[in-house]
Amino acid sequence: MEALESLKRTIHVTRELQSLVKTMKVLAGLNIRQYERAAHAVAEYNRTVEMGLQIVLRGLPEPFPAARPAPAGRLGAIVFGSDQGMCGTLNDAIVTHAARALSRLARRHPDQAVAAVGVRAAAQLENEGRAPEAVLPVPGSVSGIGPAVHDLLARVEEWRGRGIGMVVLFHCRLVTGVFYRPRGLRLLPVDAEWIRGLQARRWPTRVLPTYFLDTEQLLHALLREYLFVSMYRAAAESLASENAARLASMQVAERNIEDRLKALTSEFHQSRQAAVTSELLDIISGFEALKGKTRA
Repeated sequence: MEALESLKRTIHVTRELQSLVKTMKVLAGLNIRQYERAAHAVAEYNRTVEMGLQIVLRGLPEPFPAARPAPAGRLGAIVFGSDQGMCGTLNDAIVTHAARALSRLARRHPDQAVAAVGVRAAAQLENEGRAPEAVLPVPGSVSGIGPAVHDLLARVEEWRGRGIGMVVLFHCRLVTGVFYRPRGLRLLPVDAEWIRGLQARRWPTRVLPTYFLDTEQLLHALLREYLFVSMYRAAAESLASENAARLASMQVAERNIEDRLKALTSEFHQSRQAAVTSELLDIISGFEALKGKTRA
C-alpha cells in the first residue's frame, strides 16, 4: 500500500507540473504575438522616419558624412540575449554568432567594446573570452522596451564620445512558428546604399514638405530616431524569439510529461491489480484454512 500511495503522490505532482507547463505555453504564445505586433508597429514608424530623412537628404551634398566607412580601430557591439531560462539554445546561438562576427571584424577593429542585454548572454560572452563592459536587463514587457532602448542609445552616445565609430547589434529574429535565426545589424556608420536609395527615392506627392529647424539639427534628430527604431525592432524580435524558444521547450516538456504520466498510470494500475490479487489470494488462503479446520 505504501508503494501505491507513493505512486499516487508522484502522479499528482506530475499532473501539477503538466498544468504549469501548459500555462507557460499559453503565456509564451501570447507574448510572441505581442512582441510581433510591437515590431510591426515600429516598422510603420520607421517609414515616417525614412520619409523625413528623404526630405532632409535632398539638400545635402554627397557623400553623406554619416555613411562614410568607419575608421579602423574601435568598435562597439550590443548583444541581445535573455535573463530567464527555459529558452533552449537561444543564448548559445546568438553569442556564437556574435563571437564569430567580431572575430572577423577584429582585423580592422581590434579594440572592441561589448554590451550585453541579459545576464545569461553576458555569462556566455564571458565564456567566449569577451566579457561585456555593461550588462543591461532584458525588458519584461512591450512597455519596457522603450526605456531599455533609451539606455542603449545613451551607451552608444558614450561610445561615440570615446571615439568608437562603428556600432553593430546582434539579436535573434523569428523566422516562422518557433524557429528563429541569429542576425547581425550595423547601426553606425549608416549604410551608404540605404542613404543613396533614400536620396534617389521619388516623393509620393507633388508637394514637398518644408521644415524650419536647422538642417544639421534635424538630421541629427532623425538619425537618432533611426537608431531608436532599429534597436526597438531588434529588441522586440529578440523577445519574440526568446518566447518562441521557450514555447518549443515547453512543447517538448509537455510530451515528456505525457509519456511519464502514461508510464506512471500504467505502473499504478499494475501495482493496484497486483495488490488486489494478493489480497484475494490471502482471503482465499484464509478461507481454505478455516474450511480445513472446520472439517477436522
